Amino acid sequence: MKIIITYASAGAGHFKAAKAIYDYLKDRSPETDTEIIDSLEKTAAFFRYAYIRGYSFTIRRAHFFWGLAYRLTDSGFFYKFIRAAVSLINRLNTKSFSDFLIRENPEFIISTHFLSSEIAAYLKKGGRIKSRLITIITDFGVHPFWISDATDIYGVACDFTERQLLLKGVDKARIKEFGIPVDTKFLKRYARAETAGKLGIDGNKFTVLIMTGSFGLGPIKDIVKLLYRDVQILVICANNKKLYTDLKKAEFPGVKVFGFVDNAHELMAVSDTIITKPGGLSISEILNMELIPVFISAIPGQERINAQALKTYGIGVSPASIPDIRNIVLDFKAHPSKLEDIKARMRKIKKPDALREIYNAVCQNSAGPAC
Repeated sequence: MKIIITYASAGAGHFKAAKAIYDYLKDRSPETDTEIIDSLEKTAAFFRYAYIRGYSFTIRRAHFFWGLAYRLTDSGFFYKFIRAAVSLINRLNTKSFSDFLIRENPEFIISTHFLSSEIAAYLKKGGRIKSRLITIITDFGVHPFWISDATDIYGVACDFTERQLLLKGVDKARIKEFGIPVDTKFLKRYARAETAGKLGIDGNKFTVLIMTGSFGLGPIKDIVKLLYRDVQILVICANNKKLYTDLKKAEFPGVKVFGFVDNAHELMAVSDTIITKPGGLSISEILNMELIPVFISAIPGQERINAQALKTYGIGVSPASIPDIRNIVLDFKAHPSKLEDIKARMRKIKKPDALREIYNAVCQNSAGPAC
């Protein structure tokens, strides 16, 4: 049996979800022919460049235009025309990806990005492949681009996401509340004192983790200045080299600065709260680690909807201003019971078995893997 797991490298979350699924399937069913592929690697060069660079530029420099584009393509008078035009452009520029799927014709395609889902669904609808298509929606809200007629299963984060799909006309039988899959590192429990010792920090101090994705966006230095006298702070700067250099030079007491890391799970394990952007994968990791979120610098569209979704469950705070962040964090520090209440709400919606549920969905629809 052949399984292709596919994503698009516009935003780290789509890859992280795909990689988590790939690693789990390879571990559980090593005899199955499983492949992971970036759909953009098999597209026209200019299309790939524009897709990746355009995403990066608008996320970092042009939030207004991203929000406008999201609204125009989400609903309203222009939606049908825009969707038709975008779909045509996508098909014209993804011939190599389409040829690859036709040639492989896997039994299953598991997609964590709407571009790869759209192309696979188009080929299915035209009878050019017979694959079963599982689309894993990596946000809590649902943009219409995620929806394609020939999708067999939509894997969603929670009942909030399910309701969004139902409102958009998707048959309930095709919706499965898997959860957003994360690396198994975020599903484990870590001894705080031991992990803190490994990281060289004080495990007994109230600790705030600041982490805003691969771009290191947001007023992070201002937040550090507000908080460092009252709490221990861990800052992941990721690819923001200027932020890393500035914070290192400042030498704020009680602040530990990191660049790009591969042990975010450990930093979460020793923290009491996290100041972060509300990306879908980040939220799923946070829920599984039971780490209390304060959301900043949300991208218009999907991230703001993610924050709104969590708010309906009584999880997550979106401060109105930078000074408000200090008040929120110090209130959490002074009232540990508030943290425990939020953790109890997290346990009701987190989905630690997402990977197993996706694996079982494959097993139930195939004679392939040994389940």
